[in-house]
Amino acid sequence: MRTRLTVILLCIFSVPGVVAQADLAQTAKSDFFQTSDGIRIHYLDAGSGRPIVFIPGWTMPAWIWQKQIDEFSKNYHVIAVDPRSQGESDKPPYGHLPETRSRDYKELVDHLGLKKPVLVGWSMACGEIIKYAEQFGTDNVGGLVLVDGYVTDKPSDLFAPISGWMNLLQQDRQKQADGFVRSMFKKPQPEDYLKRIIDASVQTPADTAVLLIYNMIAVKDFSAGLDKMKANRATLFIYQPESQPSADYLKLKLGDSVRLERFDGDGHALFVDDPEKFNHVLAEFVHSLPK
Repeated sequence: MRTRLTVILLCIFSVPGVVAQADLAQTAKSDFFQTSDGIRIHYLDAGSGRPIVFIPGWTMPAWIWQKQIDEFSKNYHVIAVDPRSQGESDKPPYGHLPETRSRDYKELVDHLGLKKPVLVGWSMACGEIIKYAEQFGTDNVGGLVLVDGYVTDKPSDLFAPISGWMNLLQQDRQKQADGFVRSMFKKPQPEDYLKRIIDASVQTPADTAVLLIYNMIAVKDFSAGLDKMKANRATLFIYQPESQPSADYLKLKLGDSVRLERFDGDGHALFVDDPEKFNHVLAEFVHSLPK
């Protein structure tokens, strides 16, 4: 039976992908750009058309979106990002606030000259997308998709329940990553797949991984970003049942500006557990957006 801590962690962090990096050469170009503070950010680039930017959650790499890269690159320009200190991006000892990481995404959008991209953020990246809207507005955003993130008016309330786990994460990163990854799926996954995910996660230094958690739960107020998202009137929240409180909060703050899609029977990695359904819901949303 899941502990309260496990449920909390499932609601706020990211989960893994489906293929090894060697498989990516067939579908996506691997490239880098340099941020304004000198960090090399890695990204995958495939297809053409309206841009969709996929951002993974805590400690996960860009290639976790492979099922989405394969599908959406048929009709869209798909970009999947390794956030700083994740995947193949640089791993500096600074710059891990949600505001800084969202600035990295804005600079990538500008670097590629993307017009009205749809931003898709999973788990921890949900808060980063809200900070993106707060800092840079939504004039050049086609739509915003939040995937099973923990969004609340009191995120700092999470500190007490997970502070002990943050300490364990620094003491034995491999063990904690192994246990955490295995707890995230509701559908069976191959052992080699789970090991690839664990290996990818531990590439983020332990202290940085903990700092990312702390910076996320230290956010005191999402109101400014949500107000700008409400004005954009094009937000989708895709979630599994344990994230219902986040869905209720977003509906309260965004009203008719947000569309809610609940995936019963799937885990936090719902785009891995049920990629066909996820891709269908996302495709319908993107198709509905103004050109």
